[in-house]
Amino acid sequence: MAKKITKKVKVQAMGGAATPAPPLGPTLGQTGINIGEFIKRFNDATKDMRGEVVPAEISIYEDRSFDFVLKTSPASQLILKAIGKDKGSGTPNTAKVGKISKAQIKEIAEKKMADLNAKDLEGAMRIIEGSARSMGVDVK
Repeated sequence: MAKKITKKVKVQAMGGAATPAPPLGPTLGQTGINIGEFIKRFNDATKDMRGEVVPAEISIYEDRSFDFVLKTSPASQLILKAIGKDKGSGTPNTAKVGKISKAQIKEIAEKKMADLNAKDLEGAMRIIEGSARSMGVDVK
């Protein structure tokens, strides 16, 4: 018989470099799971994604065991990486922070396709373009 899930928790941490320090430690502490075991398993699973923010969805069972599913990095992080900036614009309508090409948009959309609510690649590209415009990035 399958174990009964008692909680689902979503967290974000740096790939391959998660630590039990805040904000991850207190979030996991509330769930009652073994924090050290989660950190070790998360870092092993994300060692090839070092330097990227990696979201994870943790399913916690009655006996305090857990499983987690890794997601792709947030679209905003991928856009900033593509344009080589640290953060978006505070006033995206007036101050632009960079430019991104359609080819880069397509590459990001292909990477994020599994996590996006889009039927096809064209729809995924429009979602990523909207995210880029809201960050103050021109789409060319």
